[in-house]
Amino acid sequence: MIKPIVAIVGRQNVGKSTLLNRIAEKQIAIVEDFPGTTRDRVFADAVWNNIQFTIVDTGGLEFKDVSMLGQNVRKQVEAAIEEADVLLFLTDVKEGLMPADQTIAQIVRKSNKPVVLVVNKVDNQRLESQAAEFYQLGLGEPQVLSGFHGRGVADLLDKVIGMFPPQPAIQEEPLKGISVAIVGHPHVGKSLLLNRLLGKERSIVGETPGTTRDAIDTQLDFEGQNVLLIDTAGIRRKGKVEQGIEWFSVLRAMRALDRADIGLLVIDATEPLTAQDAHIAGYIEKAGKGVAILVNKWDLVTEKDQTEYTDYIRDRLKFAPYAPILYISAKSGQRVNKVLPLVLQIAQERSLQIPDEEVNSLIKEAVKSHNLPHKGKKILELYSARQNATNPPSFRFIVNEPELVHFSYERFLENRLREVYGFNGTPIRLSFKIRGSKP
Repeated sequence: MIKPIVAIVGRQNVGKSTLLNRIAEKQIAIVEDFPGTTRDRVFADAVWNNIQFTIVDTGGLEFKDVSMLGQNVRKQVEAAIEEADVLLFLTDVKEGLMPADQTIAQIVRKSNKPVVLVVNKVDNQRLESQAAEFYQLGLGEPQVLSGFHGRGVADLLDKVIGMFPPQPAIQEEPLKGISVAIVGHPHVGKSLLLNRLLGKERSIVGETPGTTRDAIDTQLDFEGQNVLLIDTAGIRRKGKVEQGIEWFSVLRAMRALDRADIGLLVIDATEPLTAQDAHIAGYIEKAGKGVAILVNKWDLVTEKDQTEYTDYIRDRLKFAPYAPILYISAKSGQRVNKVLPLVLQIAQERSLQIPDEEVNSLIKEAVKSHNLPHKGKKILELYSARQNATNPPSFRFIVNEPELVHFSYERFLENRLREVYGFNGTPIRLSFKIRGSKP
């Protein structure tokens, strides 16, 4: 399922980040911060009334008058508009209608995207009457709220989810195969890698970072297995380009990963591992996708020790120790022939189904070799375990007190499963339930 994107646009200091934080942390049932993200959260996955979506703060609209809007700010707004399904145009009731609001409104109106005009900082009924002046923007009735206090946010979200586009119909006979998203920031060699894998010029390859603007899907047959390769727009590092375009290219990669089984994270051996690399690896893990890390341009760094570099990656991506690392050169073809076999191996690991009796036997032996968690006089009792899903492999444990399962003990059980069954290249999920609870 591809989640709709809700983008918050507006000038500086109208409360965009405050609204995002209010939605993500207070009003939404589920939200995840992904490992590797910077301190300033730019987007978050959320759900309202059982409908999942991604909420985004475009940021970076820092100008004091219309003359400073300029080309860069316009590109940020246009990037937000292009990628979003619904726009929240945020204004400030206390500052009133500003010339910059008029400028942004002109851009928003021309987009033909669903837009909600939001008047923020309406902390009480007295301020509601002042919101009337925003009718002048020609974007319909303003939705008044206070992002800081949460006033009116639920009504806004009810309106927003009603504006989402319908999900595309599922094909009656979906194509069976493995879908693989090639992700990474620009100029790491994703398109060149795709061309090497295909043996032909499928994607345009140039020396300008960010050549690939949209996800490109290519199907191929590899050893009798249908593989769908998705080459995504590059993920720009912070400070390299305008922030809005950078983060919306990240969203494009996230959308590609949402419909993929496996993510191939391509990193540049000639540069330090970036926060964006860690962020995307974290998103892959949270989404339960398979993953392999491809260290490209390895032919250019002969002075580096592969063992030390592997340790370096493991230290930066501690949340995904199961991710295999492959050192390649898309330009020379070095080890590229190992990429698709690795994809098939990960797909096989993700579909591995362990019989219940084997899981139970393994877990009972593991329990005997490790002290059980306890709190006060309460001691964890583990009655049974079984694998209840694949892709990713998921295991359900029946226990007396789920809250007694500490993170470290959960990691111990996961490591024991990996020692015996591998699960190379895929996260695994563990859940702990009391007897009689629903699956």
